[in-house]
Amino acid sequence: MSSHTQQDLPLPTGEFVTLDNGLTLHYLDIGTGPVVVWLHGSGPGASGFSNFKGNYPAFEKAGFRNIVLDLPGFGRSDKPDNVNYDLDFFVGNLKALLDKIGIPKATLLGNSLGGAIALGAALAHPELIEKLILMAPGGVEERETYFQMEGISRMVEVYSQGPMGIEQMRQVMTLQLFDSSQLQDSLLAERVAVAVTQPANLFSTMMVPNMTKRLHEIQAPILGFWGTNDLFNPPSGSFKILDNAPNARFTMLNRCGHWVQVEHQSLFNRQCLDFLGNA
Repeated sequence: MSSHTQQDLPLPTGEFVTLDNGLTLHYLDIGTGPVVVWLHGSGPGASGFSNFKGNYPAFEKAGFRNIVLDLPGFGRSDKPDNVNYDLDFFVGNLKALLDKIGIPKATLLGNSLGGAIALGAALAHPELIEKLILMAPGGVEERETYFQMEGISRMVEVYSQGPMGIEQMRQVMTLQLFDSSQLQDSLLAERVAVAVTQPANLFSTMMVPNMTKRLHEIQAPILGFWGTNDLFNPPSGSFKILDNAPNARFTMLNRCGHWVQVEHQSLFNRQCLDFLGNA
């Protein structure tokens, strides 16, 4: 079932584009100027809007065009139940979307799964990349390492118990933040509404390889962020990028979980805009 027929999702509606492979993707297209493509993380009920609503308006004000994508399987984009949601699938569809809407070059900004997709795209299509902004990106550990993390094991456990309500979603989302008092009920409601539309194969087929050994190939400037209290992706991953990518810098934040852009919104926005303007 295509999610864009479900107009009852409590999310803004932007643009829909159907790719040559038949997949329809949804994205918000906000502002004008150099392009920043926003790639959200994984997890039940995720969408571009719920990940980045506190960030892209600052980028719009600063003179950037923001493509806030709902990845396939998420938000208002199609959610096929007969595909493998592996890294090549996400990178291929991202490239197809950018080709379709006429964007030859962009900064890719991604957190978690989105960060892994940004790295994967930079390796597969280096000509596409102006710069990379990564928040606790995936793709720099073996799968087993991620599944040992408290946040991911809780997410898998709660998700396997069947349809999520607000309280189940709270159990998962509380672990995303160091200070869960920032967790608004409206965000939980947005994610619950999306979660019930997501197919079971989305998380079971989500395979992301460890790209550490190839990071030396990425010439684009990288700005990274990581919270030292991240319970989903090990913060030591920052050193894998710093030790291997030739042009990378990282901001490490204590008292911060998996969502730097939410917990340290103004710092995140400010450092990103400085990097985009000056790096």
